[in-house]
Amino acid sequence: SIAREEITRAPAPTEPSGTNLLQAPCVSKGGEAPTLAVPPLSVSQLPQAVLTGIDVLQRDQFRQLAGRRVGLITNHTGINRRGVRTATLLHQAPNVTLVALFSPEHGPTGQLDQAQIQDMRDPELGLPIFSLYGKTRKPTDASLKGIDTLVFDIQDIGTRFYTYISTMGLAMQAAAEHGLRFVVLDRPNPINGVDVEGPVLDAGRESFVGFHRIPVRHGMTAGELARMFNAEKRIGVDLRIIGVEGWRRSESFDATGLLWVNPSPNMRSLTEALLYPGIGLLETTNLSVGRGTDTPFELIGAPWVDPGELARELNAARLPGVRFVPRYFTPTASKYEGKRCGGVNIMVVDRRAFRPVRTGLAIARTLRSLYPNQWEAEALLRLLGHQETLAALLRLEPLDQIVSRYEAERKDFLRRRKAFLLYR
Repeated sequence: SIAREEITRAPAPTEPSGTNLLQAPCVSKGGEAPTLAVPPLSVSQLPQAVLTGIDVLQRDQFRQLAGRRVGLITNHTGINRRGVRTATLLHQAPNVTLVALFSPEHGPTGQLDQAQIQDMRDPELGLPIFSLYGKTRKPTDASLKGIDTLVFDIQDIGTRFYTYISTMGLAMQAAAEHGLRFVVLDRPNPINGVDVEGPVLDAGRESFVGFHRIPVRHGMTAGELARMFNAEKRIGVDLRIIGVEGWRRSESFDATGLLWVNPSPNMRSLTEALLYPGIGLLETTNLSVGRGTDTPFELIGAPWVDPGELARELNAARLPGVRFVPRYFTPTASKYEGKRCGGVNIMVVDRRAFRPVRTGLAIARTLRSLYPNQWEAEALLRLLGHQETLAALLRLEPLDQIVSRYEAERKDFLRRRKAFLLYR
């Protein structure tokens, strides 16, 4: 049976009491900056502001966590509207005991690009930070000692194989096994909560880059996914969602007024987040997706690609909202480091019309057609997670026919997800 689930429906905004200053890390390009004093969140100064879960929690004077002993799963994206760390806010909350921190892939600062990340200690708070991307990807018995509530506050980007939602799912399982409460401080889906694209993960292909059977682009928030995971995977955790206020599903991140913080080292803009569901699919193959350049996921290529030829073929496909510019580039890191690659710059010219997964599949089909002996197409399956779609690509079926092969599953997912949506 599924444990009781609560969703915070906060009252009308009120000015928080108190005038104590909070030390807030300044968001910067390099991720390192001195701290500066900022006043508590003043909702009255932001009459139509989008409030994330931590903003709502702070406004409500942390009453939803009153008396709780908390383990916080977070990273550098866990901040309020003014850039103050969620960890700092919970540590300073008089009615909350913050016991430990847990960090996902890329570590607590989001700057680490390593196969494993070690445990460490938070320099500001002196608390342990247990890595969930090291020897274990699930909280251990020892790390949960003295904790009665796990809180999740990380900015997701709306793609199945972006691992933060897998970290959340595994932590939910650990919380259920230990009888802990699980609280999600929700955040908007930055590439909107309306558009859903791509094949649903094949049964039996679940992994750390595919925690549950959802499409590549799922169109849900972390809080909504937590509700789905809890019910459909029968986790049975005592789940609470502190929801976003003021966000509409149709809105992308740049409509929220929230601070953009690069969620991971190679996710450097909203454009790259929008491209990622389609271009990220390709990076398990022998194709550079722009890592080691200034614009990852806006570039693709390889030493064996003719840029003019690839651009001509892709532009001839007349994909909605996107154009392709031929170019050469030399990655300074990652795949093809130091080697000159031919490829294309992917230019999103109409965000509302653009369909990243369809675009990624069109690129895959074109690579298969132009470079059947050079491009390692079978490696696409790891993130695509759908054998029938891969087989159709290998056969060079028309793009519309390839997409139609998973359309019934996508529509079924749209039906499934209705029960878990929190926002209009």
